Amino acid sequence: MHNYKITIEYDGTNFVGWQRQNNGISIQQLIEESIQKLSNKKTTIFGAGRTDAGVHAKGQVASFELESFIDTDTIRDGLNHHLRPHPVAILSTEKTDISFNARFSAKLRWYEYKVINRRPPLTLQNNRVWCVHKHININKIVEQSKFFLGKHDLSAFRSVNCQSKSSIKTIKSFDVEKNNEEINFIISAKSFLHSQVRIMVGTLVDIGLNKISKSVSEIISLKNREFAGVTAPAHGLYLKKVEY
Repeated sequence: MHNYKITIEYDGTNFVGWQRQNNGISIQQLIEESIQKLSNKKTTIFGAGRTDAGVHAKGQVASFELESFIDTDTIRDGLNHHLRPHPVAILSTEKTDISFNARFSAKLRWYEYKVINRRPPLTLQNNRVWCVHKHININKIVEQSKFFLGKHDLSAFRSVNCQSKSSIKTIKSFDVEKNNEEINFIISAKSFLHSQVRIMVGTLVDIGLNKISKSVSEIISLKNREFAGVTAPAHGLYLKKVEY
């Protein structure tokens, strides 16, 4: 068997998410169908991050096995041919060790959340960022974001649909970058709870809007979802990269 690693970029707007589902088209389904067209063999791919409906990716990673060897450039170009006209692109393909698994071999996952803070509605960036129209206190957001760093029980920041056995997660880095009206949240960890990044960002934005008076450390200690903020919209979230 030959094991391959692919890096993928996609606009998640019109998909049900990464994972195969019965209620619509997923990224996984499209790529698996494209591999079958290219190799004449059915295969299952393993993704590094199970992005939700509407979530985008700049550097999603997946792995899959083929019985017959196919040149990596041929896989990249062949899959891109079969993926058209869908907004999904294979950026690179590598042949890798047979033990490699894009999901289980990952050491660090990086997510980026994009906010635009302005009064006018969005045009060019619609479905690409979360537009918040009221003034956000960026200093409060930066100050409070630091409390996420380290190992915590993040029960307050998981969705009701989360199936993770443990709510304890370790946030490796949490950076907030502001450039004029743009606010970018860049977060890394080995793994995340379902909707964790979106709830963390939503909570910080609510703090910046003075909708929440409690600190992030207080909310973490309460371990209750009702004390955290809104779940930020899916369309502002990007799986930025995965480290191995």
